Amino acid sequence: MSIADPVRAPGRITAIDGVRGFAVLGILLLNIVAFAMPSYAYVDPTVYGGSTGANWWAWALAFILADGKMRGLFTMLFGASTLLIADRALRSGRSPARIHYARMATLFAIGMVHAYLIWPGDILVLYALCGALVFVARDWPLPRMFAIATLLIAAPLVSGIIDHAAAEHFRALALSPRASPAILAEWAHYQAEMDSLRATVPAELAAFRGDWQQVTAMRATLAWQAQRQIFPDLAAETTGLMLLGMALFRSGFFTGDWPARWTRAVLLIGYGLCLPAYVALALWISASNFDPIVLMLAEPLHLVLLRPAMALAHAILIMALITRIPTAWLPIRLTAAGRMAFTNYLATSIICTLLFYGYGLGWFGYLQRWQLYPVVAAIWALMLLWSKPWLDRFAAGPLEWAWRSLTFGKRQPFRRRSPSDQRSFAN
Repeated sequence: MSIADPVRAPGRITAIDGVRGFAVLGILLLNIVAFAMPSYAYVDPTVYGGSTGANWWAWALAFILADGKMRGLFTMLFGASTLLIADRALRSGRSPARIHYARMATLFAIGMVHAYLIWPGDILVLYALCGALVFVARDWPLPRMFAIATLLIAAPLVSGIIDHAAAEHFRALALSPRASPAILAEWAHYQAEMDSLRATVPAELAAFRGDWQQVTAMRATLAWQAQRQIFPDLAAETTGLMLLGMALFRSGFFTGDWPARWTRAVLLIGYGLCLPAYVALALWISASNFDPIVLMLAEPLHLVLLRPAMALAHAILIMALITRIPTAWLPIRLTAAGRMAFTNYLATSIICTLLFYGYGLGWFGYLQRWQLYPVVAAIWALMLLWSKPWLDRFAAGPLEWAWRSLTFGKRQPFRRRSPSDQRSFAN
């Protein structure tokens, strides 16, 4: 491939860009539900959007192939990039710690704007906080990185098993003919809490179909709820996935330096074992009619036991595509989209909120689940079509450039000065 091609920027690792491009496209398969429907529909399709026929298939395929895997890849790549950027800072004579924490502070600020003024499903704030923590592990030996990452990722499974067992025991007591009035009262309270998740649907429909002021009030409520209640639950897993990404980078996974037998083993586990297990899990969840007690166990089972191997199997296939046919249209476009993943992620939020919120086209809650995926395909086409032409003319994506300029405290070069002038800051 010619050095003039934007996906071959000096000092960049093309495979990382390609996997990131795949992830930024794939994560929209899940996020589109959160853009277009009341929030709990993301977890339970019976709440809104349809759960039978084509709608069931839309949920099942997204769950089996993408749910958690794309976010997992993004998070692992964030960890890998943390090391890559620290190494580059060290080689250039800059302080890796200063660069890193300036990046995290800037990311936190951008994430807060994203959460409260664009879309409450923001993940950047969580990344900034967890990214600040994992930097201390950059010089750890590989065995320690892998061990701590495993413990952090596995933690939700332990709590999920305990919570599920306790909830099932509680349900058995409540449904027993000899249940005491106190148990029945507690069970009624629990059911009321579950029903309250569905009860938010009318309020969200009214707010997100409303004007800017109504949308902003609901967006702030949901963003604060996520940061206060959901982020603490995700912190250990997110930190663990970042550490795993760091360990994989140091071990040569993202640079193609793994032994072939390791790669084959991941593919075998990811697709030979985890993929059939995902199908079985989807059928179990569906057969339970998305019972919240079943979900208590199903979620950590797939996120802890199944997701990592399947996400890495996806990454291996994309890296093989990038390295074996690097001049083909799709690898070039995926890699360019990955180089602009930050811009593409936030642009997706802007496009989707303008499509679905009341101050835009106001489609919120009007499409069935399966009808969201032509919208996804159209946005994918935009990302693949615009990223490479942009990089043909400019040194980086607009938000990558802004992030770098804010990090360094001065305006960075924006236009390309020569065919080989490509910035590698965000790899």
